[in-house]
Amino acid sequence: MIEPKKTNQPEAPDATLTTRQGHPVSNNQNLRTVGSRGPATLENYQFLEKISHFDRERVPERVVHARGAGAHGVFEAYGTVGDEPISKYTRAKLFQEKGKETPVFVRFSTVGHGGHSPETLRDPRGFATKFYTEDGNWDLVGNNLKVFFIRDAVKFPDLIHSQKPDPITNRQSGERIFDFICNTPEAMHMVTFLFSPWGIPANYRQMQGSGVNTYKWVNEKGEGVLVKYHWEPLQGVRNLTQAEAEQIQAKNFNHATQDLYEAIERGEYPQWELCVQIMEDGEHPELDFDPLDDTKLWPEDQFPFLKVGKMTLNRNPENYFAEVEQAAFGTGVLVDGLDFSDDKMLQGRTFSYSDTQRYRVGSNYLQLPINSPRASVATNQRDGQMAYHVDTVPGQNPHVNYEPSSLNGLKEAPRRAPDHTPHVEGKLVREPIERTNDFKQAGERYRMFEDWERDELIRNLVSNLADAAQTIQDKMIELCGKCNAEYGRRLAEGLEQHRQGREAQQQAAVKQAEEKSREAQPY
Repeated sequence: MIEPKKTNQPEAPDATLTTRQGHPVSNNQNLRTVGSRGPATLENYQFLEKISHFDRERVPERVVHARGAGAHGVFEAYGTVGDEPISKYTRAKLFQEKGKETPVFVRFSTVGHGGHSPETLRDPRGFATKFYTEDGNWDLVGNNLKVFFIRDAVKFPDLIHSQKPDPITNRQSGERIFDFICNTPEAMHMVTFLFSPWGIPANYRQMQGSGVNTYKWVNEKGEGVLVKYHWEPLQGVRNLTQAEAEQIQAKNFNHATQDLYEAIERGEYPQWELCVQIMEDGEHPELDFDPLDDTKLWPEDQFPFLKVGKMTLNRNPENYFAEVEQAAFGTGVLVDGLDFSDDKMLQGRTFSYSDTQRYRVGSNYLQLPINSPRASVATNQRDGQMAYHVDTVPGQNPHVNYEPSSLNGLKEAPRRAPDHTPHVEGKLVREPIERTNDFKQAGERYRMFEDWERDELIRNLVSNLADAAQTIQDKMIELCGKCNAEYGRRLAEGLEQHRQGREAQQQAAVKQAEEKSREAQPY
């Protein structure tokens, strides 16, 4: 296994407290003041350094995936995809040899809520894996659920705004969420998952993961196929009902982080198998959906899950901020043999994910140890905030930070295999995909649920829609009915029962206020 880069710290520093300049601190209890009572003087360098750093201890919180937990581990390749040599489909080096190990770091997260929010809230969970391969980093960025709310990246800010607190009241509301959803029919598949027990995983160890978007694999000939990635936990899959989650939250709102950390400390290392689905590149008119549509699942009977390797998480972070909080992932971080598909959501995410890290952590975020590749890095990028080192290599002319050059600067890498060159042709338009089919898979999912899962789905939708405007409720009933007639009928009945029950409770409260109150003497 390749060792991480070493810092410039001494091998065995003593335990003497110092300033960031290395000055020993002999009194960490008192400011320098005029007399013991003060006032303080301006030249308190030790205090100024300490407090000014404290003022800046929090980098901007992630807009999404703010609450997270993470762990280090290793990915072991099987050398095959199903029963076939994996080289038939991809030349990515980390997959080629049976038993080949690649270091990884995984960050699990909740999506819509803040950095200190409970881990029991109904929310998709992030599942982001950084592979430190010999060809550089590969980030497989995804969620626990295998589909998403939208299929076009231009809608992403609107989706997240609808799930964030109201900009006036600073309160999250079901009305805002479903106002967006009821006007976005493609979201119904995701909604059916999210408001069922699948919307609250029991913990991170017993949670599936998915790349969600469609990618490509490219072989030595430059031939490409479409792929979807899936992490399947060998610990099994467990979810919570809303009532169960609320009981846990009342006792411990950090339960998933604690569960992951303590399992690894006990030596009970969680494991996942990485599986892929493979499809020939193309539009596939025989399907009733577009294979690039991330609101859809590829049917397993047509595109089976094929195992390619196993991941084991076996080491906890030494410092949460340095590793988990500053870990930065991007969907565009691919190695040779992996490529993009034409998936519009994927291409929009590819800019957004890395761009937000440059803003949040800084332009040199890739020089931080948790993000730095284990492979050699040599670039002509210089300077910027918090430049940690210069990306030069031995023998390179340090005066040359451009290419091409005849003065011993960096050279282009030799081409190892032919590029993948798909043919692209069409008018430049702003149009939705042709095969939307927004309701079929959502209806199939509803029918596949067990009775208790359907009950929980309706109960959760009713509780979140109860205070929404009538027009939003009516639209959601209509959309659920398009997925499945029973689905829509039960939602309508549930909302009506909730309304009647609330009116009865309000009337009872009026009587109770007079009948159960205590008489008092005037004063």
